[in-house]
Amino acid sequence: MCALSAALLETGGLSPEHARTTADVFVWAAQRGVDSHGTARVPAYLDLLAKGVANAKPEITIESTTPAAAAEEAVNRARTTGIAAVGVRRTVHTGAIGYYVSKIAEQGLVGIGFVAGMPNMGYTGVKGAAVATSPLAIAVPATDHAPLLLDMATATIALGKIRQAKASGTPLPEGAAATEDGTPTTDPALATMPLPLGGAKGSGMSLAFELLTSVLVGAPIFSDFHSDNPQGRKHRQNALLIALDPAAFGGTEPFIQSVDATLSTLKTLPPADGSHGVFYPGERSAATAADRTAGGIPVVPKVWKQLTEAADRGVALPATAG
Repeated sequence: MCALSAALLETGGLSPEHARTTADVFVWAAQRGVDSHGTARVPAYLDLLAKGVANAKPEITIESTTPAAAAEEAVNRARTTGIAAVGVRRTVHTGAIGYYVSKIAEQGLVGIGFVAGMPNMGYTGVKGAAVATSPLAIAVPATDHAPLLLDMATATIALGKIRQAKASGTPLPEGAAATEDGTPTTDPALATMPLPLGGAKGSGMSLAFELLTSVLVGAPIFSDFHSDNPQGRKHRQNALLIALDPAAFGGTEPFIQSVDATLSTLKTLPPADGSHGVFYPGERSAATAADRTAGGIPVVPKVWKQLTEAADRGVALPATAG
């Protein structure tokens, strides 16, 4: 599936290297059961590339080479300084942010990531969409367990879930979504945006992530979106990735041992009545990834149809696909 996705993205104008990297993100998400950010995104990206919304030939430059702010050497520099930060600005879609922090954790470091995007979520006390469903991801390496991976949005429910509920006519949970003017609703036909997770807590986190990403890298989104600037509503995102080296905080081995001990302790706690078990963030998605790596990634008929139609551009489909 990775080879197919990469080949299709190349037909959209991406270089082989960029196509492969993007496909890796999609397949990683699909393997972990995050299908909303998986291979279903390939047709959407091809559409963005065809419309010129996404730039197939980006000129990626590093504007700061200070020890704690280097783009492609975050992990290497973190090993030298203990911490490294990477700010990324003006992307179209960041994809599954958990992928990037997981790559940091694979190197034995702690990865932390934030993303800010276009306002599409309510803000406590504001009428209509005000802030973005900005996600946070944290990956912590372990040895005896799958790494801890917290990957969450600041919204109560994802926009994709609202679309799914609209298509199926399934009522939405209380306090999860709102109409265009910000009135909470459980009717998926009326819902146009999600509400922040925990009310003021979720909306406050989203605003903070805007400051930690967009404002920090000199590419504000929130203030432009709510201004008279004609370019203010041009779709874009910004991100910040942080790598922390445990070696700078007392040693890698003691840290990993304590992480394993912490996760093991959690797993031994008595489950609540009716619970199917005690899980830490990322545990079940890691198990899903193992299953799908062995048995393949399921693709719903609608997405497969879109992929096959895109493959008519001259991309060969896998012989066992269907």
